[in-house]
Amino acid sequence: MITGLDHVQLAAPPGTEDALCRYCEGALGMARVPKPPALAARGGCWFEAGTVRLHLGVDDAFRPSAKAHPGLRVTDIDALAARLTAHGADVTWDDGLPGHRRFYSHDPVGNRLEFLEPLS
Repeated sequence: MITGLDHVQLAAPPGTEDALCRYCEGALGMARVPKPPALAARGGCWFEAGTVRLHLGVDDAFRPSAKAHPGLRVTDIDALAARLTAHGADVTWDDGLPGHRRFYSHDPVGNRLEFLEPLS
């Protein structure tokens, strides 16, 4: 039986790990964690923040999805939006989900990310 979500994996083109590390560590405030040695040779990088695990894997045929995305629950959504904007990322607010404030943004390689904060 399913008991939880272990991680989300997004794809990235070869040679973009440095830009993704700057984004995930700097803009998102996530910590980079080492990949197991058997997987490290494949490239990519892994990050964690609290119980959230984000894996970025190298894909030679990478194309960012226009629709698919992880939804990341956050606190202080306004501060995060300002932080992303300060790091050069666009932020698009969306009021279409009742009971939440949310926005969409894209990482440096074009992966779509949703950030949402429940209203009290």
